[in-house]
Amino acid sequence: MATRAEQANQYMKEKMGFTPRMFQVINQMAPEAGETFADFYATIFGDGNLDKKTKELMFMSIGVAYLSPRCIIHVIPAINAGATDGEIFEAAAVGMIGAGFVPNAPGIPYAFEYAAKCMDIAAKFRAGEDWEYLASPKFDRGVY
Repeated sequence: MATRAEQANQYMKEKMGFTPRMFQVINQMAPEAGETFADFYATIFGDGNLDKKTKELMFMSIGVAYLSPRCIIHVIPAINAGATDGEIFEAAAVGMIGAGFVPNAPGIPYAFEYAAKCMDIAAKFRAGEDWEYLASPKFDRGVY
């Protein structure tokens, strides 16, 4: 029998297309919060005037523009919604150019690496390999 956290993780995967690591942690303590977030997410990212795939690619592109390693993982639900490697690359390229317009950001050269990482994550996910590349956060009780 699945634990309550595992049930919440599965619920999120069904609603969102993936279960981000931060929610795998939260679901161990507050699975209802994770499920509520999944419902909210499904409302925003669900098919509407724009389809889910397009919205996920947009969010991934924003992650490239803002150099957000946690946002570029939206490549996973984009793939689950049918995104091709060509679509992923083009969306990442738009984000890469957008990085040049983000105030006080490092800019386009750094966004190249984020665009390439999107393609790397996609290749690993499609191959069934572990695609998570960020180390779990380390906490130091003496630093606030």
